[in-house]
Amino acid sequence: MIGFVANHRDAYGVEPICRGLEIAPSTCYSHADREADPESRPDRWWRDRALEVEVRQVWDENKQVYGAKKVWKQLLQEAGRWRVARWNG
Repeated sequence: MIGFVANHRDAYGVEPICRGLEIAPSTCYSHADREADPESRPDRWWRDRALEVEVRQVWDENKQVYGAKKVWKQLLQEAGRWRVARWNG
């Protein structure tokens, strides 16, 4: 949705698009701020990116056949239950 708003904001404006999509304009503005200054991203975002690398490594080491449950079990000792659960969605 944020991409749609960014692509059409010049023609329609951020607020009218957000009203139609039923999202807060502040969502779009904060996203734009984070994109402009990646260092301002929350610490949790950076930790999740590191965890993403670990998940990818476990998956690659096991010939990309491990499912979410096996990756979960292998990472539980390393990353902690809630971080893995949040990343798996």
